[in-house]
Amino acid sequence: MNQFMRRALELATLGRGYVSPNPMVGCVIVHDPEGTEPRIIGEGWHQRYGEAHAERNAIASVRPEDLPLLPQSTAYVTLEPCSHYGKQPPCADLLIEKQIGCVVCCNDDPNPLVSGQGFAKLRAAGITVETGFLSEIGRELNARFFTFFEQSRPYIMLKWAETSDGFIGAEGGQPVKISGDLANRLVHRWRSEEDAIMVGTNTARMDNPRLNTRLWPGKNPTRIVIDKNLSLPADLNLFDGTQSTIVYHESEGEIVEERPNVIHSITPRNAGPILIHLLNDLHERKIQSVLVEGGAKLLQSFIEAGLWDEMRVFRSRMMLGKGRFAGAIKAPAVQGSLSSREMIGEDELTIYKNSPENESGAI
Repeated sequence: MNQFMRRALELATLGRGYVSPNPMVGCVIVHDPEGTEPRIIGEGWHQRYGEAHAERNAIASVRPEDLPLLPQSTAYVTLEPCSHYGKQPPCADLLIEKQIGCVVCCNDDPNPLVSGQGFAKLRAAGITVETGFLSEIGRELNARFFTFFEQSRPYIMLKWAETSDGFIGAEGGQPVKISGDLANRLVHRWRSEEDAIMVGTNTARMDNPRLNTRLWPGKNPTRIVIDKNLSLPADLNLFDGTQSTIVYHESEGEIVEERPNVIHSITPRNAGPILIHLLNDLHERKIQSVLVEGGAKLLQSFIEAGLWDEMRVFRSRMMLGKGRFAGAIKAPAVQGSLSSREMIGEDELTIYKNSPENESGAI
């Protein structure tokens, strides 16, 4: 049974970067899974937001001569089949219509529009439902989706590159190329997979980043910048209008220059930490994931608030702490539990996950 669910999870990952704010879902339909010769007769995954869901694609892939086998077949689905009309009709209704014999699933859907109702529909129609198979892998697959609904905030990834002696930038915030070309290309792939990418005021001013995916095929994320006093110059790449950009500031009542594809979100002064307003606002905008690329002050603010889920840290062989870089900026201290370590070219990539006891949870 696990082999079929693992295949469904594998299929689900093919939707990464294309289906948000929907979850990644895969489905495998197996005839006589408990028999001596089980056979996969259909496969599918949710390929793009607004298009057919995994179950519908899997059933569509079944050959006409195999359709009579559906009542003796099991659908292995990575997330509870939806039970409501959205951009697509309910998958639970389709499974009932096709008289599927059994549904095996990783996780319940945390979306209140579904949240057990899909399973209830299936059971009411006489379909056997089994849940909890490889549930931890399923939650990891859709960590962004679960965080969004369970913690009412986006999934936060903190990313930086540091030298072997623990520095992130040169004196005065001057940019320094630390990681190699292969690591940079990987970062652009990450950007294509997330809803948004974020930098602070100093990074926007000193680095003048474009924050796009020019080194990897895929969509550009929404750009986010904190500019409390609207001090950033208008000719920065962030304001070139090529992709959606959200500016968070505290300049309530001041005149804001209209710029193409730039959205301003105001935090009233003395209204509390700007991060709290920012994450609440992003949740309202249905942004489920944010890749925070610096600088050191912004990264540290997320760490101190406990509002992060992953740290992705590149370490290079170069050193910055001596000679002309005597005033180099220290990298944040890593926290959480080690998730993985690998070499990306000549750079070491280490990923840490936030431990539940370190998370503040509420915002």
